[in-house]
Amino acid sequence: MTDLVDPQNHRVLIVDDDPELRRFLSQELKVEGYSLEQADSGQNALSLLRDQVFDLVMLDWTLPDFSGVEVCRRIRRSGIKTPVLMLTARDDVRERVEALDSGADDYVTKPFSLEELLARVRALIRRSIPNEEDTNDDAAVVSLGNLSVDTGSREVSRNGIPINLTVREYDLLLCLLSEPNRVLKRETILQTVWGDNHYGDDNLLDVYIRYLRRKLEQEGQPTLIQTVRGVGFMLKEGPPAGAG
Repeated sequence: MTDLVDPQNHRVLIVDDDPELRRFLSQELKVEGYSLEQADSGQNALSLLRDQVFDLVMLDWTLPDFSGVEVCRRIRRSGIKTPVLMLTARDDVRERVEALDSGADDYVTKPFSLEELLARVRALIRRSIPNEEDTNDDAAVVSLGNLSVDTGSREVSRNGIPINLTVREYDLLLCLLSEPNRVLKRETILQTVWGDNHYGDDNLLDVYIRYLRRKLEQEGQPTLIQTVRGVGFMLKEGPPAGAG
C-alpha cells in the first residue's frame, strides 16, 4: 500500500545550528515536496512555533542556547502537540529515554540513512493525521474502568482528569485498548504502532510502555498496563498503583 501522506500539504521546521546540515535536509525535503522553515537556535524555533503551524519539527539535540530536550519540554508545556523527530549523535539508551521523556515522538541517530529519515518523517506526519473513521459519525468514546478515550477528538482522560499524550503514545494506547483483557504480542504492537517503518529497536516499545504508564497510572487507582513476560502487554485493570 502506498503512503497516504502528500508532502505538498505539509510543513516541516528544521532546528539545527549546523548550516550545512540544514541546507542538506532542506534540499532533500524540498525534493520530496515538503514546505520548509529553518531555525538555528532553540529560541528561534520556539518563536516560529508560536506564530506558525507545522506538521513536524525536526529537532537537533545540541543547540547554541539550550538543548533540543529542553526545547521539546517547552514545546509540550506550551500545549503544542506537533510531532517532534529528534536528531542526535547520542546512542546511549538513557539519553534516548531522556529525549522520549521530554516529549519527542521519535529519534534518529547521526549519521543516519536518508531513506530511514524520510520514512520516519512520513510515519510521524501520517500518524498525526486523524483517520477518516476517527472523524466520521462512527467516532466513539472507548473506555476501560475510569480510563476514557474519545477517538474523534483524540482526548484521553482518567477519572475525568485530562491526560496529554504524544501522537505515538496515543497510538500505543489505542492499540492496547483495541483488545482489552487480552495479551498482545510485542511483534503485533510494534507492527500496529510503528508499522513497516520500525527499524528493529525493540527497546523503544519498553520505553513507550514505561512512559505511558507514568501518565496513565495514579496512586490508589488500579494499574492498567500489565506485562506478560516473554509475550507482550495487556490492558487490564490490576492491583492499585503503589500497593505493596
